[in-house]
Amino acid sequence: MLDTILQFAGLAIGLVYLYYEYHADAKVWIVGLIMPLISMWVYFRKGLYADFGMNIYYLAMAVYGYLAWTGLLSKGKKKDVPLQVRHTPWRVWLGTGAVTGLIWVAIAVFLLKATDSTVPWADAFTTAGSISATWMLARKYVGQWLIWLVVDAVCVVLYIYKGIYPYAALYTVYCIIAVLGFRKWSRMAAE
Repeated sequence: MLDTILQFAGLAIGLVYLYYEYHADAKVWIVGLIMPLISMWVYFRKGLYADFGMNIYYLAMAVYGYLAWTGLLSKGKKKDVPLQVRHTPWRVWLGTGAVTGLIWVAIAVFLLKATDSTVPWADAFTTAGSISATWMLARKYVGQWLIWLVVDAVCVVLYIYKGIYPYAALYTVYCIIAVLGFRKWSRMAAE
């Protein structure tokens, strides 16, 4: 019963998170402190250990993202200048792709050797992609939406397979919003 309640609470908080992310509002990071705590419980109970570990990263990134978005990490004369939405440079795409691939393989090997995961490669893929997309979100790169689209689509299938139906529904919405968010942020970056 508690698992079901937490899954639906995670669904509701995830929608609030998505609203703030779509609107490039720094409140996304405040909500980003709550959702991982719920998700950690759900993922651990379902044997999605990489997703569990990823939520520890999400907690840290919520703090970093808030500081970056509000300008509290700015250096020099631009102190307290909030980050602006911007297009993703090719060097960031290349670096992010390489790092994501390395993280994916490392997590998958760990899951194969150290856990009873029944979906090590898929779990590792969504975790690696989410780590990269969250970093790109914290830096306000438009391209984060494209990574989220791929990761969210894989999550839908994975969560249906694992019987986490509220999260499968949430990630279906995430896929739709990823397309809309990419379009909106692309316009914002062009302004």
